Amino acid sequence: MVAAVLAALAAVLSAPAAAHAAGGGTVRGGLSQPVYSYADAIREAVWVDTGMDGDGDGRTDRVAVDIVRPSEPARQGGRVPVIMDASPYYSCCGRGNESQLKTYDANGDIVQAPLFYDNYFVPRGYATVLVDLAGTDRSDGCVDVGGPSDVQSAKAVVDWLNGRARGYSARTGGSAVTATWATGAVGMIGKSWDGTIANGVAATGVAGLKTIVPISAISSWYDYYFHQGAPLQDGPEWLSNYVESDSAQANCAAEQQKIIAGSPRSGDWTPFWTARDYVKDAGKVRASVFAAQGMQDLNVRTKHFGQWWNALAQHGVERKVWLSQTGHVDPFDYRRTAWVPTLQRWFDHYLLGVDNGIEREPMADIERTVDHWTTDKVWPPSGTHTSTLNLGPTGVNGLGTLGKAHTTGTESFTDDPNLWEEDWATAADTATPAKAAFTTGVLAKDLRISGGGTVTVTATSSTSSAHLSAVLVDLGPATIRDFLGGGEGITTLKTRSCYGESTPGDSACFLDTAADTESVDHTVFSRGWADLGHYQSLAHGVPLTPGKPYTMTIQLAATDHVVPAGHRLALIVAGTDGGLILPASTTPTVSVDLSQSVLRLPVSGGAGAPATVPGAATASPAHTPALRPAAPAPRFTPAAELG
Repeated sequence: MVAAVLAALAAVLSAPAAAHAAGGGTVRGGLSQPVYSYADAIREAVWVDTGMDGDGDGRTDRVAVDIVRPSEPARQGGRVPVIMDASPYYSCCGRGNESQLKTYDANGDIVQAPLFYDNYFVPRGYATVLVDLAGTDRSDGCVDVGGPSDVQSAKAVVDWLNGRARGYSARTGGSAVTATWATGAVGMIGKSWDGTIANGVAATGVAGLKTIVPISAISSWYDYYFHQGAPLQDGPEWLSNYVESDSAQANCAAEQQKIIAGSPRSGDWTPFWTARDYVKDAGKVRASVFAAQGMQDLNVRTKHFGQWWNALAQHGVERKVWLSQTGHVDPFDYRRTAWVPTLQRWFDHYLLGVDNGIEREPMADIERTVDHWTTDKVWPPSGTHTSTLNLGPTGVNGLGTLGKAHTTGTESFTDDPNLWEEDWATAADTATPAKAAFTTGVLAKDLRISGGGTVTVTATSSTSSAHLSAVLVDLGPATIRDFLGGGEGITTLKTRSCYGESTPGDSACFLDTAADTESVDHTVFSRGWADLGHYQSLAHGVPLTPGKPYTMTIQLAATDHVVPAGHRLALIVAGTDGGLILPASTTPTVSVDLSQSVLRLPVSGGAGAPATVPGAATASPAHTPALRPAAPAPRFTPAAELG
């Protein structure tokens, strides 16, 4: 007996120093450690009552919740925090670069949970919870595209994890199930629609949601379908129909009609959009926010990130951000070896209570050139201020200048929906009828633009309707990620790397990726659009009076871009940005009053205006234009691209 006690004491004394985190799990060296068995993890399904009856069948809807959690804490009476991904895509479209779907065993318990979260975090003392949004996969109810049903179907699960909602062992009937194994601390994560729901749930202020990690996520659904009145794509009813389960499609015709009626293609802001605007409720957010955004995302444009970030900042929400040069891509697929440990430390701090200092580290990581990252203590960086540039003439219609001098005159263009921003940028130094290009001289020093600018124009249309586009272009050679390519800046390799533990049905090994690059002579790096008929208000657009001037401020998408010394900055003002917005009902010629039109940019460092090389020509040196797509068909259809 004495020998046994001494042996046990010796084992304890020789073991590496470890500490149990407040939220469960084992922490060593400031990191949660993979001390739990993934193969022996508990896999179960619970249906949580949302309190809503979206499909009108006379009973409240239940949403399917698939859970993977370590078995050891459960046997020992311990509790663990939760990493949650609520998605409409688990059966229709898949998640991640490999479009993984949920798979189940004969008992209906999950076998494959898409992505690496379960493989990596369950052994480290977390539970992963995958929620089918209302109306999708195995859940009741109807999809309402970011509205109360979508958000409540995820919020109810946070409530259940905190003992405030009811859960059951079956979709109908079944026995009551409680989350006695959960600490109540929840972190939500997800890309695109999934991250959007994380934003929406955080904006309810629900207790227990400690952090969210929205990746390329929507902050206001109006801005997914319109930009200041200009339509970006077809209506949301198409998207809901795409992700709904068969049972939802059979029972949700009334909800579909509500979606159609509430979102007219006029571009007017309606109560439908108010119910799907999370920005207005940023003051309710209790969770910290770690956002990731592709600065060349032409699907969920950076306006979503920018306005959400600014609103959170006004209310003192703890924030962190990664800004990449990719399009609609997950950080796991462009900076994997840094993303996973950073995400681990973030969750360890906010869900396990580990004092690892991540909240005191630089707020922003920014991909400055391909695979080269810089950091900023705060973002936008300290010293960022607004620089105002005036639009001036050159004597050649369609070609103008950007500078500090106040000018007079007009520039005009005729809308051509067959062209788009790449056509305009390629011909920035050529007078063409479909655009007006305003350029600086050659820059004497780097010009950093951090945030979202604005372009105020006083414009006169020759017809009763007009759409306006404004794009910022870096004129000069560079090697960039090919964000217009099929991988939106990445290429998928044949090798795999592993993050976490595997089972026969759920591999922790994922296809590797590399940057997909191209050499260019110009880069469009920020853009904005507007319907001139909404010049007074988004509430109601009006027909234009031909020949009458209207003043409108176009919001440019948030960015962080350095126009290097030796390059030039261009602002292009035009009509329909083909493939990115839909054309107006008429094809106008638009005249811009230069004396009443300005560009305002958030500039960090240096003087308020870009310094140019004295006497340098405004045109770039002769070059062979890089091959870029010409006039595209609409590229970003809501079904194929949102996820």
